[in-house]
Order: sequence, then structure tokens, then C-alpha cells
Amino acid sequence: MTLREAQDTVDHWIKTVGVRYFGELTNMAILTEEVGELARIIARRYGEQSEKESDKNRDLGDEMADVLWVLMCLANQTGVDLTEALHKNMEKKNIRDATRHKENPKLQ
Repeated sequence: MTLREAQDTVDHWIKTVGVRYFGELTNMAILTEEVGELARIIARRYGEQSEKESDKNRDLGDEMADVLWVLMCLANQTGVDLTEALHKNMEKKNIRDATRHKENPKLQ
């Protein structure tokens, strides 16, 4: 599935099952909440914090998909084509960061 197809799938689901989009500010708050849930699992599973029993069976991929879902909702609501945005962002990175990371002694 391409990003465009994913955005279209989310849009179709929202309009047929979800009734309507939440407002952009509500979705921004939901995105923040979902990123927080993802951060909690990463911090406890891969960081220095100990993982709580209630978090041990949480699906990391599902948490990432929750973030992606809400991001696609926001993109749909604001008219952003994520495929186009990602292409432009990669172009920017390839120009701005062409040698930056290779020349960073901290990454050697």
C-alpha cells in the first residue's frame, strides 16, 4: 500500500465508519497522546526504565500504526499529500545533509 492509498483508505474509513473527522486541534492532541504511548514503550523496552508488566505485551508496530493513522487524518484534513511531502523532504535532506553525517566525528 502506498502512502496515497493509505491516506485514501483512512479517509474512506473515517467517512463511512468513523462518521467524520475530529477537528484538527483534537487530532493534534490525539497524535500527541499516541506518540506518548509509543515513547513509553520504547523508553521502557529499549531504554533505562524498567518495563511494567502491563506494557510487556504491547505491540510496538500497532502503536506506530496508531501514530501513522492520526498523522494521515491530519494530512487529509489539511490537504497534505504525504507522498509528495516525503519526496520534498528527502530532496531537502539530500541537499542539506549530503555530507553532514559522514563528516560528523560522533558518528564514526
